[in-house]
Amino acid sequence: MPEDPWGTRPPAPALLHPGAGPHEGPVPREPEVVAVNGWMVTGAGGMLGSELCALLRARRQPVLAFSHGDLDLADGYAVRMAMERARPRVVVNCAAYTDVDGAESSEAAALRVNGDAVRRLAQACAATGARLLHLSTDYVFDGQAEAPWPEEARPAPRTAYGRSKLAGEQAVLTELPHSGTVVRTAWLYGAHGRNFVATMKEKAAAGEAVRVVDDQHGQPTWARDVSQRLYELGELQVSRAAGIFHATSAGRTTWYEFAREIYRLAGADPALVRPLSSEDLDRVAPRPANSVLGHGRWAAAGLAPLRPWPEALAEAFSGIGTPLATR
Repeated sequence: MPEDPWGTRPPAPALLHPGAGPHEGPVPREPEVVAVNGWMVTGAGGMLGSELCALLRARRQPVLAFSHGDLDLADGYAVRMAMERARPRVVVNCAAYTDVDGAESSEAAALRVNGDAVRRLAQACAATGARLLHLSTDYVFDGQAEAPWPEEARPAPRTAYGRSKLAGEQAVLTELPHSGTVVRTAWLYGAHGRNFVATMKEKAAAGEAVRVVDDQHGQPTWARDVSQRLYELGELQVSRAAGIFHATSAGRTTWYEFAREIYRLAGADPALVRPLSSEDLDRVAPRPANSVLGHGRWAAAGLAPLRPWPEALAEAFSGIGTPLATR
């Protein structure tokens, strides 16, 4: 999920060569080490994709990794060609347009990547017999309820970004009703790329005072923990893994309390973190007040939900950003 509660602008959207025609754009790389029944990961250069590829390689799983620019998911011909060459058993789609505010004025671009391209990928999976694990977001909900959102809750996105992600979910579940999996996550952080933990850790190292919103609730989630569940879902019997899962850490907190915990772990004074109202942030698109997701599907699938967020953060912390002692 995109995150910008401290006031910085999100990164540029991953448009994956939006100008390419139906037979233009980058030619998919010839698979070198991927055997039939391996894994294919799109968005492999991102925070979650990087973690997943590292896990797969550590487990000696054959994997074909497409980073930004390697494959235009909006080019159905290129996608089919890549799928036919590699014949993966499991495809994990981590690629997305993630500019929440930018999508409000460029909804067609967001829909092209988050909806139309996902449908083409799902169709290619159906044609080759591959399973698809597709990453989605809490933004498919309106964020107004007080209780955690269960997997079966009816989506009602309030933003263009949320609508585009919902279109992708619907494409997966329609094209692959028995072998498609939607994995929603939120408040994601990790060792790769810019994220809330890395930013707050840098500010803590500098002894900088910050103001962070205290009226948005969610579940900070380590990308490595999500990658582990993605692997387990990919290895699970197809009938038990189809449908929607919520991959967020257990527990709940606010961005403000999350930032205070980061400062504490960094050896800085948590009092340097001060509360801020969402109304004081100049945002084009509304942010959800409640991003807390329920985890009912995991037990039914025979898998454990993710661990509590403070435990995961403590383990992940030393590998994110620049440690305080080295500044």
